[in-house]
Amino acid sequence: MASSSSSSTTKTQTLDSTRLFLTALATFSHQPNPPQLSFPPIPSTFPHSKLIPKTRFFVDAFRHAGDHSVSYFLSHFHSDHYGGLSPNWAKGIVFCSQTTARLLNEVLKVSSLFVVALPLDEAVVIDGCEVVLIDANHCPGAVQFLFKVPGLNGEFERYVHTGDFRFSGSMKSDPFLCEFVGSDAIFLDTTYCNPKFVFPLQEESVNYIASLIETVGGEYKSSMKNVLFLVATYVIGKEKILLEIARRCNRKVHVDARKMAVLRVLGYGESGVFTEDECESDVHVVGWNVLGETWPYFRPNFVKMKEIMVEKGYSKVVGFVPTGWTYEVKRNNFSVRSKDSFEIHLVPYSEHSNYDELREYVRFLKPKHVIPTVGLDVEKLDSKHANKMQKHFAGLVDEMANKKEFLRGFRLGSTEVGDDVENESNNGPIEGLDLEKEAMPSDKDTVHMELSSSLQEPDLQNPVVLNDEEAEKIIQELRDCLPTWVTQEQMLDLIGSSGGDIVESVSNFYERETEFHEQVISSTIAVSESQTSSLCDSGSLPKGGSVKSSPYGSTDVPSSQEYISLKPRNVIKSGISPGKRARNTNNKVNKKVKLNSKLDSRGPKQLAITKFFSKVLPDVQETPEIGSMDEQNLKDESLPHDDTKSYRDEIDQFLQIIDGTESLESYAATILRKTNGDINEALNIYYCNREVRSGKNEAGLVVDSGKMKPTADSSVEVSLQENVKTTVLSLPPEKYNPTEDACWSCGQRAPYLHLARTFDLLEDEKGKIKATSMLCNMFRSLLALAPEDVLPSVYLCTNKIAADHENVELNIGGSLVTSALEDACGTSRSKIREMYNELGDLGDVAQACRQTQKLLAPPSPLLIKDVFFALQKISVQTGSGSTGRKKSLIVNLMRSCREKEMKFLVRTLVRNLRIGAMMKTVLPALAQAVVMNSSHNLNHEGVVQSWKDRLQRHSAAVVEAYNVLPNLDLVVPSLMDKGIGFSSSTLSMVPGIPIKPMLAKITNGVPQALKLLGNKAFTCEYKYDGQRAQIHKLVDGSVRVFSRNGDESTSRFPDLIKIINESCKPDAVTFILDAEVVAIDRKNGLKLMSFQELSSRGRGSRDTSITLDSIKVDICVFVFDIMFANGQQYKIKSVKDLQAF
Repeated sequence: MASSSSSSTTKTQTLDSTRLFLTALATFSHQPNPPQLSFPPIPSTFPHSKLIPKTRFFVDAFRHAGDHSVSYFLSHFHSDHYGGLSPNWAKGIVFCSQTTARLLNEVLKVSSLFVVALPLDEAVVIDGCEVVLIDANHCPGAVQFLFKVPGLNGEFERYVHTGDFRFSGSMKSDPFLCEFVGSDAIFLDTTYCNPKFVFPLQEESVNYIASLIETVGGEYKSSMKNVLFLVATYVIGKEKILLEIARRCNRKVHVDARKMAVLRVLGYGESGVFTEDECESDVHVVGWNVLGETWPYFRPNFVKMKEIMVEKGYSKVVGFVPTGWTYEVKRNNFSVRSKDSFEIHLVPYSEHSNYDELREYVRFLKPKHVIPTVGLDVEKLDSKHANKMQKHFAGLVDEMANKKEFLRGFRLGSTEVGDDVENESNNGPIEGLDLEKEAMPSDKDTVHMELSSSLQEPDLQNPVVLNDEEAEKIIQELRDCLPTWVTQEQMLDLIGSSGGDIVESVSNFYERETEFHEQVISSTIAVSESQTSSLCDSGSLPKGGSVKSSPYGSTDVPSSQEYISLKPRNVIKSGISPGKRARNTNNKVNKKVKLNSKLDSRGPKQLAITKFFSKVLPDVQETPEIGSMDEQNLKDESLPHDDTKSYRDEIDQFLQIIDGTESLESYAATILRKTNGDINEALNIYYCNREVRSGKNEAGLVVDSGKMKPTADSSVEVSLQENVKTTVLSLPPEKYNPTEDACWSCGQRAPYLHLARTFDLLEDEKGKIKATSMLCNMFRSLLALAPEDVLPSVYLCTNKIAADHENVELNIGGSLVTSALEDACGTSRSKIREMYNELGDLGDVAQACRQTQKLLAPPSPLLIKDVFFALQKISVQTGSGSTGRKKSLIVNLMRSCREKEMKFLVRTLVRNLRIGAMMKTVLPALAQAVVMNSSHNLNHEGVVQSWKDRLQRHSAAVVEAYNVLPNLDLVVPSLMDKGIGFSSSTLSMVPGIPIKPMLAKITNGVPQALKLLGNKAFTCEYKYDGQRAQIHKLVDGSVRVFSRNGDESTSRFPDLIKIINESCKPDAVTFILDAEVVAIDRKNGLKLMSFQELSSRGRGSRDTSITLDSIKVDICVFVFDIMFANGQQYKIKSVKDLQAF
């Protein structure tokens, strides 16, 4: 597959990616003669940040794979870079480091035929280009790529692609990297390309985490309490932190099976540092978003932390989120979020370069160009975000080389006129031009005379005089090279000072760009002030005559005029930056300026459609002839503008309190003016005015005689009624009517609004009893009017979409939700960030965005079934384009939101409802709702209180049933069917559905254990150093194995299944066993082996299982509990009874 070309000193490996691919494809597809390859042109839409120029080398671009290349480079093993790779990958050769290659083969199951591991710090020639891999100081196996691409005349173009990297001082001494000083471009990891991200060194952050674990762990060890430490990491990455914790704190670190599989590939599996047994350590590694979403803003998930604490039996949880995104510019670099017994430490540890390090890296390499690889729209050539990031490196790149390259293009492609000018310019200097004092008869003559004068040499006998066409041509050529805000006067000045040399004119301009821009700004301000003064003095534009200062041009300019400005029309837009002006006038500036154009005096034209949705009155400067009639009519039909403007904040707050629409804005402004901005007094007026609230005042409300009379909007009545229905859910159960107080009618599907209103009340309620009562009222209406929506509602209340053991996840983050919010509400990302900084919750931000959204018609109601179905559909989206499909589903939901639905829909999407509702709260509420709806005399006083014991027993029965059968799809329908006859024995354990474990509490020693047990009888069992296994035998005879957390691990233990099948008696049809799987050496006296030995076994997956022949570590099974056998439950049996059984 690869040949070598040798030299006198070293051998350089030479690879042909096409030949490698054809060989691999033939083996993979079992085709001895695969078809020859012909590469079509690379599409123009291909992300330029992933393509090495003048090659077909694609870096981290597997999602864009096609038939235009077979040469792919992977910088490191993170999903945002290897996305698009799968076990079925066969689109090209993947070049990467040796560590990354192992991860691709063993974790991602990519065929080794298509993966080529390249050595570090060694040149390899691929398709004629020299490639070197150097360490990126990111995660294990991460590398930077150094490309040398052959160019003209035997020269090379040099490109550096950093992938994801963290700059360190040692990189400056790397011999290979030093050869790339002055490279043509750096494809730079711009994750933290912002001055606010100047977080500390990695060592300081790691030391902070380790020291805190030592300190807090020691304090709680002496106080008979226990604390759990949670460290959020990616599947690969942050290993430095974990290793330092183990070394400094003398602790093992608990990781899940997936993380352990990666650690084994990295060589840490046998180190004894990591364990899959959570009882062996109080330092647990959790998934990245478990403690909270970090993008676009950190949102702590204390609800999830509480679930973990309760499940694992700890009294305090301390979490660490190590990422640069959580960095806050404060005196204390390490921010802490705390609530009750929970702490989350935001540690500014990052494996990406901070802002200063990025600038230092660019300063060291001094490339010609910096190409951002991370950020909004950086994959587009004209990305304004990429341009903005590139400005951070101004002065650090080789600007002189860029200028030479820029000017070289003009020399190679100059026109005949340009050549003539260049030849003439060699004869001598040009005198300064003073054309403002010359009398000019017309516009054409003006341009002609100025150009003729500027292009003549004073010592020439026969000066060259250009005609109109030639003059326009040379001006056009220069205009194409300069920004659009440059005036014609400035162009003439440049041509004159450079002797007509276009190249020198352009060079002179960029040396004096700031000076020219200030000239334009100052002249613009002067012109604008002159126009404003003229308009104010005259009141309106004259219908005829000459207007010299008009921004639209001159009308009938007399021949005696001394000077006519040749500045383009766009100069008067002083409020627009040069960059924006260039975009706004891109299609206009190349046209010839028409100085003789006249104002259109045919009267007002039809308004644009956007005028009908805007509060801004027509601009006099845009349509001078409209001001008198139309503007006055608009003013007469609305409230005085001063009231709305003066009380803008108060109006918004008033409308938010009454949950009013924008149609009430004028009414709000009126009564706020009467109360001098006093919101409380305004609310009193609003709620006391029955005519307005009922919508019966057909003539409108007369606030003051002689003033405007805003008509009451019909939505006021609806708004008030909805407000009543919102709060009615908080009524005591005996006063709540499940049918009349609901927000929909019998026969209709339940709206999501019903849940949103409940969530809104729960958010502010701290008492558990009151919260249960609200949930109970909510479920009562669902049971009475839409029983088919009860099950989806329970899932949505608990922030789930399926049973835990099914491992169904939405797999979306805050970034995708924010992007959908931009599309749904038309709010910019910068505005969303600003609002989040003020509100602190993405759901609140979404709600605020939704309140300012203008709609032509109200959306169709969002139903509970719609939301639940959409979430399930999102969870199954995979493969190419899945992100776009997810976003489309989210946007459709957002556009149908009403009232507070947007707020809680977004919180549901980011998995943080923040209502304090857990399964132990929701299920009792549902159970109580079932009991109450079965009674016909509930409204009698004292009935609910007399049923207190009955309600508690029913609630406990439902919770107990869920503990043994944690599947809402079975528990909820059974509860609704049995009603008050439901009990904990109604449902039995089902083989195939793992039972929730009854976890013991970790103690600090025997004295604490004896204290907890008191005088009760107990027994002690040997703790085997193995892995917990819940073994299920199903009715069909199959055997399934689940881990302690309910994750299926059947594919990993084919020998365990064989042992179970051989040990089963014929009458053992079904059973559920709780056991410990321990490694054993059968060849050495049945010696029990350590957990590390057991962990070295292969892991298997859903698609591939471990075969018996490949097993190198034997196991034995220690069964210590029988929970279910042949349809009978044994969970209530004593230890003695179970041992006898």
